[in-house]
Amino acid sequence: MNNKVLIDNLRSVQDFPRKGINFRDVTTLYKSAECMKIMVDEMYDLYKDKGITKIVGVESRGFVMAGALATKLGAGVVLARKPGKLPCTTIKESFSKEYGVDTVEMHLDAIDENDVVLIHDDLLATGGTAKAVYKLVKHFKPKKVYINFIVEIRDEGLHGRDEFEGIELTTLMTV
Repeated sequence: MNNKVLIDNLRSVQDFPRKGINFRDVTTLYKSAECMKIMVDEMYDLYKDKGITKIVGVESRGFVMAGALATKLGAGVVLARKPGKLPCTTIKESFSKEYGVDTVEMHLDAIDENDVVLIHDDLLATGGTAKAVYKLVKHFKPKKVYINFIVEIRDEGLHGRDEFEGIELTTLMTV
């Protein structure tokens, strides 16, 4: 899709969170009403006919668009969070990231086999976080699972998309 307004408003931060990483900061998109409208509209067009019943927002930037899109699609929102942030019984999955190891959790009653699920996160780099969330979602045996990101990074030799062969994955822009 690569909407010029979105690309022009995406900030790059050199050497964050550590030296050698060129961090793509989507908060500059969130603070713009024009960018928010473009993102919600583009994501709605992608998923309006898919029967989405739940959107899994990945901590924490994934929460923003999950809530906005769920409202427009008439879907619920499920949170994929870091350990210890959800109050009830959870399931968890650990994964390697480009700069460490992390874990995500979801409530054990978050999704059921009648759900059609969209996993949403802000950024696809190595795919580790989203793959862990995908494994959590598959635990519930939903009817169908889709994955969406605002940004897919390819310009730094990252191939996160390769983690999701055979799964419908969309992004709003590629850098």
